[in-house]
Amino acid sequence: MAKGIYVSATTPGSGKSLVALGLADTLHRHADRIGFFKPVVHGPDATADPMVALMKSRFALEDERCRGGLTHEEVRSLLAEGNRAEIDARCVEIFAEISRHCDVVIVEGTDLVGQDSAVEFDLNARLANNLAAPIVAVVGAKGRTVAEAASAVEVARKELAAERCSLLAIMVNRADPADLDAIAAAVKPGASKRPVYILPELEAIARPTTGEVAAALGVRQIAGRPDMERDVKDIKVAAMNVGNFLNVLDEGALVIVPGDRADVMVACLAASFSPEFPVASALILTGGLAPDANIYPLLAQAPFPVFAATEDTYTTARRVSEVRSEIWSGHRRKVASALGLWSRRVDETELMERLHLPRAERMTPLRFLHDLIERARSQRRHVVLPEGTDVRILRAAEILHRRDVCDLTVLGPESEVRELAAARGIDLSGINIVDPATSDLRQKFAEKYAELRAHKGVDLAKALEIMQDVSYFGTMMVQLGVVDGMVSGAAHTTAHTIRPALEFVKTREGVKIVSSVFLMLMPDRVLVYGDCAVNPDPNVEQLADIALASAETAAQFGVEPRVAMLSYSTGGSGSGEAVDEVRQATELVRQRRPDLAVEGPIQYDAAVDASIAESKMPGSSVAGQATVFIFPDLNTGNNTYKAVQQSSGAVAVGPVLQGLRKPVNDLSRGCTVEDIVNTVAITAIQAQAPAS
Repeated sequence: MAKGIYVSATTPGSGKSLVALGLADTLHRHADRIGFFKPVVHGPDATADPMVALMKSRFALEDERCRGGLTHEEVRSLLAEGNRAEIDARCVEIFAEISRHCDVVIVEGTDLVGQDSAVEFDLNARLANNLAAPIVAVVGAKGRTVAEAASAVEVARKELAAERCSLLAIMVNRADPADLDAIAAAVKPGASKRPVYILPELEAIARPTTGEVAAALGVRQIAGRPDMERDVKDIKVAAMNVGNFLNVLDEGALVIVPGDRADVMVACLAASFSPEFPVASALILTGGLAPDANIYPLLAQAPFPVFAATEDTYTTARRVSEVRSEIWSGHRRKVASALGLWSRRVDETELMERLHLPRAERMTPLRFLHDLIERARSQRRHVVLPEGTDVRILRAAEILHRRDVCDLTVLGPESEVRELAAARGIDLSGINIVDPATSDLRQKFAEKYAELRAHKGVDLAKALEIMQDVSYFGTMMVQLGVVDGMVSGAAHTTAHTIRPALEFVKTREGVKIVSSVFLMLMPDRVLVYGDCAVNPDPNVEQLADIALASAETAAQFGVEPRVAMLSYSTGGSGSGEAVDEVRQATELVRQRRPDLAVEGPIQYDAAVDASIAESKMPGSSVAGQATVFIFPDLNTGNNTYKAVQQSSGAVAVGPVLQGLRKPVNDLSRGCTVEDIVNTVAITAIQAQAPAS
C-alpha cells in the first residue's frame, strides 16, 4: 500500500489547503505517482469537491488517484447514529483503492470550522491512525499573539500524542508577517528536534477575486470585461458625491453603488482610463435598479466586470465583506502565490528526509516543468522581458514573481505598462520597470554599442537611437551584466529578437553558429530536438556545432545525451550528398567529443525503437535509445517536432537558443502565459552555468 500523509488542521481557519498544495508540489517532483484523498467534503456531492478538482488539474491526476470520500452531512449522520466504524471503513476502503495506483497519497482532513471542532479533531486523528498515515499538523496563527501561537503548537503535540498519532511535521500558518521570527523563537523544539515551519498570512491569497465575490453573492454580470481573477483589495460603498468618492477610491477596490447613481459609474469608468487615478476591481450595482439606458454603452467599455444585485447597498456590502478566498478556487495567481510562499518558507530537502520515499523513475512532462521552476529558484538570476506592453508578458511576470522564480525587469514606457497592468488587474509590485527612452542606462549602453559597432560605421548618435529599441536595450542589459538573461519574441519576430545578440553578445568560444532545440516532453521521458527553428540548411561544420550544443543543453536540463544524427538512411546502407554530410558531421562530433555517445547517419525509427535498432544497427549505444535528435535541415526538424507534438500529445518547450555567450531566448508570437513562464525559467537555468 502507498504511504499516506495526513494534513490535519489543529485549529480552525488554519489554511491547511495551502500546506496540502505545497506538499503535493514537493512530492510530485520526488515520486512517480502521487494521489490525493479528501475523506470528508463539505458540498452535497463527494465527487465535486473544489480542492479535489484543483489537485486533478494542477497535477494531472486521474479520477482513480484523486477522490473525495463522504459528504459532511453523511459523516454527521453516521456520528449521530454512533456509527464511527462505518466512517472509518469507507475511508480506509477508498484510500486503499487510491493507493493501488500511487506511491504516496496526500490526505487532507476536515476544516474544524463547525461547533463540533473537537469531534472533528478526534475524527482526523482516528482516520490518520487507521490509514497508517503520519500527520502534518497545521496550526493557524491568524488573530493569535506570539505566545498563543507557540502554545497552540504545544497543545497540538500533546493532543496528537494522546491519540497515539505519528507526527511528521508541524506548520504554523497565517502568521502575522511581523511575528515570524518571534514565533520561531517562542516555539519549543519537539522530540525529533526537527524545525517547525512558520508561514505568514499572504494578502495575495487572502483577498477574494471578483469571481469568488460574484459566485458567493449570486450576482450576474451585465457589462464590462469578464475578468473573474481580479483581486478585490478593498470595498468601497459610494454614498458621497463624485469628487469626494474619487478621493478615497483605492486601486483594486470593489465599488458598491446603487444602480441609479450614474455619476459614480461614469467616474469609475473615467478613472480606469486615466493613469493618474486608481482602477476598481469591479462594480456592483445594487437595489435591482437598472442604470439609465445611455449608461450601458459606456459600462460595456469597462476594463473590469460590472455586476447587478437585487439586494440593497448595505446588505450587499455586508455579504461582500464576508466572502472568503480559497486556494482551491484554482486561480493561477493564487496558486502561484501559495507555491512561492511554500518554496520560501519550507526546506524541501529537510522535509523529504523525513519521508524516505522510493526514488522516482519516470520523468513526466508535469514533473519536468515543475523541476524547471525549482531549479530556477535554486540559484536566483535576473531576467529582462523587453515586451512590457504585451499583456501576456505582464501576466507571466506576475506569476513568476508570485512563485518567487527569479528577479525580473520589464521594459516599456512606465505609465503605459502600469496603465495596461491596472486595466487588466495585474499586480506588478516588486517588478522593475524600465523605459529605454528615459533610462539613465541608455547613454552608457549607446557608448558601448558605438564602440562595438564602430567597424560598421555606428556613431554615438546612431547608437542612442538604436538603444531606444527594447530588443537592443534588453540585450545590452544582458551583455553588460545588468541582468543575466533575456526572453522576447511574443510581439517581435525571431530575427528582431536575436539580431542584437548576434551583433554583440556573440557565440561562445569554439561555437560558430547560434542554434535552437525544443525540449519534447513525452509521457515518460524528455527528448531534445535540434535545430527546429533557426538554421534553414546547415553545412557539415554547422551540423556538428548544433549536435554538440544540443548535447550540452540536454545535459544542462537533466537529459543524458545520446545523439542521433538523423538522415533518410541508417549506417552505411545509403549514399548521396545529404547522407554524406550527416556522416561527415558525425565524425566531426566524435573528434571534438570522443566521450559523447553519437550515431549517424541514422533513421528516426532506428533511433527510438529498440527492436528496429537491433536489426538496423545492432550493438549501438545510441540506436533505440537516443535522447538528442539532430535534424539535417530546418524543413525536416520543424515539421517533425510539430508532427510529434500533434500526434503524440507531447509538450514542446522552446525554442531554446544555444551557442550564445549569454542566454537570450525567443518566444513564438502565439505563445501562452505558461510558455513565457517556462521559457523564463529555462533562461534563468541557462544563466546559472559558468560564463564562457
